Amino acid sequence: MEDQSSQFVDPEACFGSLHPQAIIGLELFNAREYFEAHEALETAWREEAGPVRELYRGILQVAVAYLHIQRGNYVGARKMFRRCRPWLDPFPDDCRGINIGQLKRDYQAVEFLLARLGPDALHNFDQDQLKPIIYGLIRG
Repeated sequence: MEDQSSQFVDPEACFGSLHPQAIIGLELFNAREYFEAHEALETAWREEAGPVRELYRGILQVAVAYLHIQRGNYVGARKMFRRCRPWLDPFPDDCRGINIGQLKRDYQAVEFLLARLGPDALHNFDQDQLKPIIYGLIRG
């Protein structure tokens, strides 16, 4: 697999509307229903033909990382944070109405707190640190 992090997504790919399943996935993510968010975003990823499909892939991996935190799986969460980075990093701070810049800052803060706690203190993780994704629907 090619390393996506050294490339940047053509800004034109960020114009247009979100896949309907991506919208559902974002709503579920923001409701902290991370497993269901993953499922909806995976459907969007599979059905999307353009480069924005990798945006959906990156977001669904953040959802899985948060799910692992909820379930007390330290190793799984760390692994998913590593996986999401190459898919999200090439995107600009705003893409298809999603505030990617804020999402990156939020998940990186969670990743930092997770590392600071370590596996033995994961039960002390403050779930309020799992922030919603900021987005607005773009028509067209």
